[in-house]
Amino acid sequence: MAAMPPPIADERAGLKEYLRAQQYAFHAIAYGLTDEQARSTPSVSALSIGGLIKHVTNCQRGWMERVAAAPQMCESDTRPMADQAAAYGDDFVMRDDETLADLLAALDRQNAETIRLVETVDLGAAVPVPQHAPWFPKDVDAWSVRWVVFHMIEELARHAGHGDIIRESIDGATLYELLAGLEGWPATEWLKPWAPAQRSTSRSA
Repeated sequence: MAAMPPPIADERAGLKEYLRAQQYAFHAIAYGLTDEQARSTPSVSALSIGGLIKHVTNCQRGWMERVAAAPQMCESDTRPMADQAAAYGDDFVMRDDETLADLLAALDRQNAETIRLVETVDLGAAVPVPQHAPWFPKDVDAWSVRWVVFHMIEELARHAGHGDIIRESIDGATLYELLAGLEGWPATEWLKPWAPAQRSTSRSA
């Protein structure tokens, strides 16, 4: 996949391609990592690469459930708030029984469903605003599907940026050299594709 979205002809294609680019960034960030590295938290943050991948998978799933149900409200989570909070916290943690390969496979499945909806649903359809969370507006009844897709691009891009910092803290690798290694770009004087043998430069604890 190219480092930038392709030329676009219309709004739907633009939303889809920019969303797809941010989805793919997590494959680049995770490229060549072991499960142990993906689980590690080498920066001042408690976040890990694996935890970020889990979170963006579940974040997309929750928002796309709202899109699929529009203009109706999607089914509410009826679990006690303590259970919901615990599950939300687990979204950010790659557990010992989870593998990076499995997390990326789950991400790919959700990515495909998200893209399918962006390709097929009415971008102007109303998506009801949940009223149970304090961060959702109380003076807005509904967003459009278009708004939700923009929000997904924003959410994925923000967490991909977190992932860039975490990955560089693990082994010094940065996005373009990771993309070059993942996509098989030719080496140049100023860009060398990252390869697993470079793990010897790891700065992780």
